[in-house]
Amino acid sequence: MEKFRTGRLVARSWQIEDLPLAMELWGDPAVTALIDSRGKLTEAQVHEKLYAEIERERSSGVQYWALFDHRNGDFVGCGGLRPWVYTPSEADFEVGFHLVKRCWGKGFGTEAALGALEYAWEKLRLSKVYAGHHPDNRASEKILKKLGFEFIENAFYKPTGLMHPSYVCMAPAPRPNTSTSTQSESPPDGRDSGCAPIPDARQGGGRY
Repeated sequence: MEKFRTGRLVARSWQIEDLPLAMELWGDPAVTALIDSRGKLTEAQVHEKLYAEIERERSSGVQYWALFDHRNGDFVGCGGLRPWVYTPSEADFEVGFHLVKRCWGKGFGTEAALGALEYAWEKLRLSKVYAGHHPDNRASEKILKKLGFEFIENAFYKPTGLMHPSYVCMAPAPRPNTSTSTQSESPPDGRDSGCAPIPDARQGGGRY
């Protein structure tokens, strides 16, 4: 089932038959270097991650959905939303994405984040979205700041065993004549799908 569509990307739910795609993504140690301290993952470990995403959507309605370039059908990676574990008493979510190595440096990360944020604002009607990244992941830091995320704190992230910088993004003001569909192309600069200014960034808790 299609979840969102941008200028180049289309997101759909993971299926158990997607293991070969999951292996291309999470089976590559270059991809998992900054998201999983176990190093190169085995096929069984990748299957576990795939199953976790499928179960996450069943239980929470969201996941880091599989991403494809709708111009040619190529697999790009995954991106979307997950429950934010640092505020368990609230129904908060984080945005994130993982890209196959051949798609790095092409702007897909920003585009995936924009598509997921548009889904968060228009489909889920969220008032805020959290994010975080590995302390050495400057590319993700740059994307989050470009989209208007504000730093809130460093939070312990169990998969890496490190303190990850964490951020929050407030929903933008409602736009006039805005369709509730997430099928339209996301704006390239994030002014419509990104974040509203935050008067005091010291709110909420945080990860990416």
